[in-house]
Amino acid sequence: MLEFSAFVALISLVMLAFFILTDSDDNNRGGGLMEPALIPIPKREKR
Repeated sequence: MLEFSAFVALISLVMLAFFILTDSDDNNRGGGLMEPALIPIPKREKR
């Protein structure tokens, strides 16, 4: 039973590390939260 628990814990850690490394938002693969692009908004001139 101990071997099975250790195996499940090891597989869980590997899956967690894979999920964290592949779902990073500092790459261009589209995963995770991306920062919005800043678009300049023209101002109206007061008369």
